Amino acid sequence: MNTACHYAIVRFLPFVETGEFANVGVAIFAPDARYFGFKLLTNRHARVTNFFEQLDAKVFRVAMRTFRDELTRIDYAFKPLGTDRRLKALDRPGTMTLWTEVIKPRETIIRFGEPRVVIARDPAQKLAELFDYYVERNFVTHEYQEQALERGLRGWLKAARLDQRFLPDTIGNDEYHARFPFVEKEDDRPVKVIKPLNLGYPDAAKIIDHGGQWIVRVNALKKRNLLPRDALFAVDGPADMTTPRGRARVEVVRELEDTGVTVVPFQDKQRVIEFARG
Repeated sequence: MNTACHYAIVRFLPFVETGEFANVGVAIFAPDARYFGFKLLTNRHARVTNFFEQLDAKVFRVAMRTFRDELTRIDYAFKPLGTDRRLKALDRPGTMTLWTEVIKPRETIIRFGEPRVVIARDPAQKLAELFDYYVERNFVTHEYQEQALERGLRGWLKAARLDQRFLPDTIGNDEYHARFPFVEKEDDRPVKVIKPLNLGYPDAAKIIDHGGQWIVRVNALKKRNLLPRDALFAVDGPADMTTPRGRARVEVVRELEDTGVTVVPFQDKQRVIEFARG
């Protein structure tokens, strides 16, 4: 049976002055299911500590450990109020008062976000789903990341008043074609294309595979004289040559350059704008 689940996201906010925070956990309370639970980020904290680069990672680890202990004590406080299902009933007013007290705003390094409610069949499963979404960000697929690069580049073009010159379009003919997010045309003929390329995969083989798809596409268009005279790939991904991922990225970049297209790091905004404007 579906039940209402009250939940709040745990946020790590080390610098009150900036208001920046990272989602590091979720707590949930389902009165009708007599369930209280929480899930916190554990060992995989590099994303958080790298974001707050001035912060000693030890501060984060200690804060999370202390907060976990606090939530464990709160779990024990819920049990005699009825989350212990060996008891006959739930003290609904008592548990709701406790929940409200737990998530109320505090000026601390770790705090809860605003209270929310979701309907779910299984509160424990919903807790895992909420954690995967808000903390692990499982919606951020590699396709999503590439679309995010496109949104960022479109913003650059708009700021430079070049966005109306570049629109999404398919390049090629019935025999072979490929879609590019930024295409400039003259007399209805494509003359310039820009393609942001995400090579931020966790596995070197995936980097080579994804980059290879675009190398094949570029060569196929070029072979048929369908590739515009100016083409630029703005590449994002690991650059450390000491790692397999970094070497895979360099390999893809070199092979793209061998096709004759211009390749720049995605972060090099100025070169992208200069290419678009030229």
